[in-house]
Amino acid sequence: MPRTVAEKRAAFRALHASSCFVLPNPWDTGSARYLASLGFQAVATTSSGFAWSNGRADNHVSREAVLAHLQTIVQATDLPVNADFENGFGANPAEVAESVKLAVATGVAGLSIEDSTGNAGSPVFPIEEAVARLTAARRAIDESGGDTMLIGRAENFIVGVPDLPDTLARLKAYAQAGADCLYAPGIQSAEQIEAVVQAVAPKPVNVLIGANSTFTLEDLAGLGVRRVSVGGARARAAWGGFMRAARSLVQGRFDGFGDAASGAQLNGIFADDAR
Repeated sequence: MPRTVAEKRAAFRALHASSCFVLPNPWDTGSARYLASLGFQAVATTSSGFAWSNGRADNHVSREAVLAHLQTIVQATDLPVNADFENGFGANPAEVAESVKLAVATGVAGLSIEDSTGNAGSPVFPIEEAVARLTAARRAIDESGGDTMLIGRAENFIVGVPDLPDTLARLKAYAQAGADCLYAPGIQSAEQIEAVVQAVAPKPVNVLIGANSTFTLEDLAGLGVRRVSVGGARARAAWGGFMRAARSLVQGRFDGFGDAASGAQLNGIFADDAR
């Protein structure tokens, strides 16, 4: 029998209690089902992967489209789903709270709120405003039952403000505001990772590995990391293969399919079409 939403959320929370797990990022039903077939214990949506699949730039998809996408991924798999919910789709804390309640209703097991503004001149919210937005998200989750995990994200390193002290101050504040897990995408060195882990301990930390890395899962676990996601990296890898094959075709060549999966393999993976 399929797991209930409550069972998925309980399983997701338990994953964060010890050890270190990989949280891969599908962008559609097929990629979600394939990841589940490999034995992953949970998945997370990717705002960029979903946006590109719809011919949009990252962070240029409507709230309604993202909510429908979350519903699609939740229904695609019995695994817990963590929502990449961008900055909460709200101009103020009240609107963030409204959006979070809608996201919780899709059945996601966790959701992240970024502190990025989308404004290149001022790329992150002032910390007081960011805390207010996260506090509103926490309240919305609690009013909806409280079993959905809240992930607080400090976007400094991603948006071109690689200020580690400010990142640590933000993550500490987000932890105090009720975030269950903390995340600073873009940090790369062991020293930076250890600093984040120590700053918010004992709360779990997510680390992004968005490109080839010398780190192993064991290495990251040794640094105190509890979960590792890849963001849009898998989507970019898929796009890379598609673009290489397309360029070969436009040049009149048919040599861009060397790494293609076989149709028989894909049909075998998706033979169970009960969903």
